Amino acid sequence: MSVDTATSSNPELMALIEKNFPTHRENSIVHGTIIEVRPQVVVVDISAKSEGIIPISEFEDEEFAVGDEIEVLLEKLENDEGMVVLSKEKAAHKQNWDKIVQVYEDGGLVKGKVKSVVKGGLMVNVGVEAFLPGSQIDIIPPKDLNEYVGKVYEFKIVKVNDIRKNIVLSRREVIEAERAEQRAEFLESVKVGDKVDGVVKNITDFGAFVDLQGMDGLLHITDMSWGRINHPSEMLAIGQTVHVIILDVDKDKERVSLGLKQLQDNPWEAIEAKYAIGTEVAGKITKLVPYGAFVEIERGVEGLIHVSELSWTKRITRPSDVLELEQEVKAVVLGINKEEQKISLGVRQLEPNPWDEVESRYPIGTTIKGEIRNLTPYGAFVELEDGIDGMIHVSDLSWTRKINHPSEVVKKGEETEAIVLEIDKTNQRISLGVKQLEGDPWSEIDTRFTVGDLVKGTVAKIASFGAFIQLEDDIDGLVHISQLSEDHVAKVKDVIKVGDDVEARVIKVDKVERRIGLSIKAAEYSEEQLKKETAAFDALRPSSDLVGLEQAFNLATEDWSPGGSEEAEAEAEAEAEAEKSED
Repeated sequence: MSVDTATSSNPELMALIEKNFPTHRENSIVHGTIIEVRPQVVVVDISAKSEGIIPISEFEDEEFAVGDEIEVLLEKLENDEGMVVLSKEKAAHKQNWDKIVQVYEDGGLVKGKVKSVVKGGLMVNVGVEAFLPGSQIDIIPPKDLNEYVGKVYEFKIVKVNDIRKNIVLSRREVIEAERAEQRAEFLESVKVGDKVDGVVKNITDFGAFVDLQGMDGLLHITDMSWGRINHPSEMLAIGQTVHVIILDVDKDKERVSLGLKQLQDNPWEAIEAKYAIGTEVAGKITKLVPYGAFVEIERGVEGLIHVSELSWTKRITRPSDVLELEQEVKAVVLGINKEEQKISLGVRQLEPNPWDEVESRYPIGTTIKGEIRNLTPYGAFVELEDGIDGMIHVSDLSWTRKINHPSEVVKKGEETEAIVLEIDKTNQRISLGVKQLEGDPWSEIDTRFTVGDLVKGTVAKIASFGAFIQLEDDIDGLVHISQLSEDHVAKVKDVIKVGDDVEARVIKVDKVERRIGLSIKAAEYSEEQLKKETAAFDALRPSSDLVGLEQAFNLATEDWSPGGSEEAEAEAEAEAEAEKSED
């Protein structure tokens, strides 16, 4: 039997040999005794054939003395100098690493001290060096990582790489787990109506999230103030401690609704008694919008001045043209809607309405003078006084002329006379007339023009059916195409042109239809011949051969303007020709 066989079969003998002649393996942890302390190294006896040395730096922050027993890592049994190479730090690291791995596998927590700031996070000493990513430091992203250096926290180990000896930690998961427990406790204990303190965690456009012992509660913007606020940041700031009331608790969805304004009396409760209709109030403009201005008349109570309530007479299109933010104003209460928390205000009600007495200042039939302030296709506006205008409709500018636009007769900025025709106080309108300053010439037309009269005039307009002749006092007569010549006339302009002076015989006077029929070919007729032409003229069908004066003017193709150039006449002829060809 060999010695090895005999020894292996005798355990007691093996233990005795191991005790007196210990077997040391490299990269294992062994026990040693400090036998000497030198300036740079500590000499340790591990019962090997020679002592080992450890740099004194590995004993930093520790008390030690000769005779102390310590655990060290045996790196080499013998170096180039024949010495045993030991490491106290590596022994601790190996022991700690095993503990860390065990904690990781068990899902436990580990304490550690933050050593330094590195790219992407922090380095932490948990017995071995570990990395804490910036995203895992807290539930709220930290602004300054240096504030964590030197502090001790609990961490969850989220990753271990045994080959690379890398460890990744998370403090955020620890905090979230704690908050989950706190949330559960909070939801079990809290009820609607409770008043609690919290810290503003985040602010959004629609409200603020408040941290309530690990539970996030929503304080909606509408529950912050009885008054109107544009953004929650006007009242709150992140990190601010607020005293709030619980409005609603949803345990299933873990949601809590909070209120701030509910801790104060509702100013709208007695609003109708405090601000009766017609009451004059004072306040500050808080917001300007296209349709009006909001005025704070007391904390939590705002009223709206609609743009239409700013002035009795001025046409204000935007409130910002006459008002400014923060401006102090006075107004009158016009209406209150308690349910919708709305108050209607007016500024113009502070002064008398000039339209209330407009009938006494401008009785119907009164002749007024005023400056033409504006022209539109349908009439001219005349300023009677500051803020009050009257309108001359285009049809009230002339008895005899067909006017397409007021600019043919009047100009902006010039002074004119007119007669007040009608007043509509409700819609704030005054109707004026210019033609009414003179008598209607058509009322006595039969005394001025009789059948058979020989008259002179100027061709003013030409249509396919005839020509309009401007007579005295701007009265027009119509020469039908059949009355131009004894010969057949195919086109009016072949016989007559705009601007020509002509002589014609009156063959028809219609006072009701405001028409005068003329005949150029009958200028030299006898009385008997004239009667026949009049009868023939009366026989014309009004719907096709002869139209009313106003309609005929609309159909006319050429206008006459005194002093018109030959170019203008040529252009008018061309337009008339085009219209004829279409017909």
